[in-house]
Amino acid sequence: MSKKISEQREHSFFGDVVNYFERAAKYTKFPKGLLDQIKDCNSVYRMKFPVRLKGRIEVITAYRVEHSQHKLPVKGGIRYSTAVNQDEVMALAALMTYKCAVVDVPFGGAKGGVCINPRAYDEVELEQITRRYTSELIKKNFIGPGVDVPAPDYGTSGREMAWIADTYAAFNPGQIDAIGCVTGKPISQGGIRGRTAATGKGVYFGVREAVSNKDDMKKLGLTAGLRGKSVIVQGLGNVGYHTAKFFQEGGANIIAIAEYEGAIYDKNGLDVEEVFKHRKKTGSILNFKNAKNIKNSAKALEMDCDILIPAALENQINSSNAKRIKAKIIAEAANGPVTPEAEKILLDKGVLIIPDLYLNAGGVTVSYFEWLKNLSHVRFGRMGKRYEELINKTIVESIESTTGKTLNTKQKRIILHGAGEEDLVNSGLEETMVNAYNEIRETWKRNKRIPDLRTAAFVVAIEKIANSYIALGIFP
Repeated sequence: MSKKISEQREHSFFGDVVNYFERAAKYTKFPKGLLDQIKDCNSVYRMKFPVRLKGRIEVITAYRVEHSQHKLPVKGGIRYSTAVNQDEVMALAALMTYKCAVVDVPFGGAKGGVCINPRAYDEVELEQITRRYTSELIKKNFIGPGVDVPAPDYGTSGREMAWIADTYAAFNPGQIDAIGCVTGKPISQGGIRGRTAATGKGVYFGVREAVSNKDDMKKLGLTAGLRGKSVIVQGLGNVGYHTAKFFQEGGANIIAIAEYEGAIYDKNGLDVEEVFKHRKKTGSILNFKNAKNIKNSAKALEMDCDILIPAALENQINSSNAKRIKAKIIAEAANGPVTPEAEKILLDKGVLIIPDLYLNAGGVTVSYFEWLKNLSHVRFGRMGKRYEELINKTIVESIESTTGKTLNTKQKRIILHGAGEEDLVNSGLEETMVNAYNEIRETWKRNKRIPDLRTAAFVVAIEKIANSYIALGIFP
């Protein structure tokens, strides 16, 4: 294979996803036509629209891709970046389809992107662009609580989602479920507690489950459990920050953090919260107390560690640096951080790769909970929290009366606590991530021909989507 062809393949993100799909499809027994329907993007909408910004008119390029409508609504984030292109949006939409299937979230996959640098615009301009983009989606029926439900992604946040929800409601007066047209909203606008940290917490739950298996860890020369594991995190955005924070709280040792301005390293461990505060104060993670600066942040990926967590953008680990990666486990918190060429090199070295297809599904899982909350029009826990606490209090009093012993304050607080919204969200997320990992691993171990966890995850997703189409009566 020529170098030119190899480079093109590494940089076609959707091509990478298709290759993964086709590799996994060989381990299923579905007809080619059905597999083609699952693999291809159902709808690709590329748009250009003008926006008047401070006396000038700027033409914006944007996309919305609906990959699979085997279940409705379709679901997927919206990213603001100058790197947005059709290939990327198609790839991310496809990954969302498979991701939802793997974790049993009843959505099809979608993705959106606006080709701008959000840092180049003030808040008023960003609002104008967001509202105009939303109106373009409404024109073509590419948004709605039962049709297509966006969410935040790279370069966007709850602020943009609130603007989208308000614009949709303005175009659809009186629609009772209008607020469910988008997720990742601020709490005051129908958002859900726990959504901000959801992807990072999902990564934590997923890796914790993976490293709890003694047999799998023994093959890597590691002990079971997270405690004491050395971890390097690439990216200190929303996902990277929360992932690093939960790993540290779980007993892991965060020895390095990489960002676009550089990386920092401390073999004794970095205090994630303090690093975050330092960056907020100075604008950089560099020059953090007691930490060594690494000018080229990519070099941090190649340092010795047990677990490497790429939580930034795609193609960060590729054929040019894969041979120098020393981590025993790569946990894909970002979408597509490892190219297929790099994956082959890493698997040959015996590295365990926990795929993005599963691992960063925490965001869409909690988005599903937010969507359910919006459709039910009631906060989770509101109806039962106090009743639950009353029952627990009665049980505690009965135990104390019968035994003649009094529980201490901490024990009472834990037992008496009734589940609120965030408690229920975290419980549902943990249940989802634990069950999904064990299903993927069981598929991997049951079929000895399946070479790795990523292929196993695709097999699980393909089987669920194909069976959904068959049940619909579209395919015999």
